[in-house]
Amino acid sequence: MNLMSLTAVELGKRIKDKEVTVEEAVKAALSQIKAVEDRVHSYVTVDEEGALKRAAEVQRLIDNKQLTGSLAGVPVAIKDNMCTQGMLTTCSSKILGNFKPTYTAQAVLNLEEAGAIMIGKTNMDEFAMGSTTETSAFGATKNPWNTEHVPGGSSGGSCSAVAAQECSFALGSDTGGSIRQPSSFCGVTGIKPTYGTVSRYGLIAYGSSLDQIGPVAKDVTDCASILEAIASYDSKDSTSIKREDYNFTSALVNDVKGMRIGIPRDYFGEGLDAEVKNAVLKAADELKAKGAIVEEFDLSLVEYAIPAYYIIASAEASSNLARFDGVKFGYRTKEFEGLHNMYKKSRSEGFGPEVKRRIMLGSFVLSSGYYDAYYIKALKTKALIKKAFDKAFEKYDVILGPAAPTTAPKLGESLSDPIKMYLGDIYTISVNLAGLPGISVPCGIDSKGLPIGLQLIGDCFKENKIIQTAYTFECTRKYERCDIAKEGDK
Repeated sequence: MNLMSLTAVELGKRIKDKEVTVEEAVKAALSQIKAVEDRVHSYVTVDEEGALKRAAEVQRLIDNKQLTGSLAGVPVAIKDNMCTQGMLTTCSSKILGNFKPTYTAQAVLNLEEAGAIMIGKTNMDEFAMGSTTETSAFGATKNPWNTEHVPGGSSGGSCSAVAAQECSFALGSDTGGSIRQPSSFCGVTGIKPTYGTVSRYGLIAYGSSLDQIGPVAKDVTDCASILEAIASYDSKDSTSIKREDYNFTSALVNDVKGMRIGIPRDYFGEGLDAEVKNAVLKAADELKAKGAIVEEFDLSLVEYAIPAYYIIASAEASSNLARFDGVKFGYRTKEFEGLHNMYKKSRSEGFGPEVKRRIMLGSFVLSSGYYDAYYIKALKTKALIKKAFDKAFEKYDVILGPAAPTTAPKLGESLSDPIKMYLGDIYTISVNLAGLPGISVPCGIDSKGLPIGLQLIGDCFKENKIIQTAYTFECTRKYERCDIAKEGDK
């Protein structure tokens, strides 16, 4: 049996029970990477030597009963916008193509403390700007279900790696749906936690008020266990929140009796693919059959979420990306005349078209004369969106809807029309604007054989509600794997 077909928790249990060694688990992941990586391109960096060295250390700690957690010895992939000491951290950009940080992101350190083995860094949209993982300077990642299609983005490499069984689980980051949308496209499960739950220290910023690290895995149990491991208060992150309870696995209960679930009518209008709509509503019916109270309601303000998000995110990006100037680290142009020319040429050559587009948009909305007209107005809209969700959560425990309006588009289709790509985020970005937790779980397969994702949204710090609902739904269906993963089974 291919060890990579097991969930992370299942593999961790086998390692703990001494049925499998940590080295065998790591070698199984590396073997699968060699078998399928040329077709999917999930990784930017694979650290075979480091992973095997770490496997020996972790095995010793497990044998000495110093590591007893459910993730000890389990192979993990890390999105390439999280700093890893001494290992390339590129954000899939030419401008950071040679950058090796001197420290490691707190979320990654938390995983290492839990005994997880980092296999490598996954491909992504450049600086997390994109919804298809095609804006990467190192080439596009392919969807393991059908390599002619995109895996989604910007955490497409992490979701593709999990779907193709090139790791047991992965970490992604979510600024406007970058965990949930690719999870939907790749038929895996992904959680975006409440803003501030997971430390952003060491996460290379795109939109600081929106970015949040979260897990990508095969099922809800894995995601709850991983979130438990990575969530912590961190004084190094000024937006980190000290929570009373980090026990997410306690929500793995197959019961939604009396749970109040709201379905926004606004999410089921024009632009939603019929097959996606049917699969999501069928999932709602299954939860209803298990005792949940399911109702439709008007969420409002949905049409304002996309313009508000792209104004705020681009404004923050233009500020955050100003540090990449060719002076301190990263790429520097070879020929230049004077300091300002070096700035211009380094940034012009180092950034890709989508990143330049968002930097220019952000600089424009922050400029004198337009700041009030655009940026301040977007912040007011963000506050109204949060208020609309607050009102909804007075009545409902969970909001249910699609993770994306369609299944994964073909490679090349979205890049030709950036506006169309932006509109694909319509169901996910409000969650980031309001700082809420959200989860995407597989809920069906369309007629093209591509996965469909169900999104569940909770109120702030109510991850356990969405985990319980997702787990209950997951118990009604069998986990389906993509063919490229099945090919790796022995």
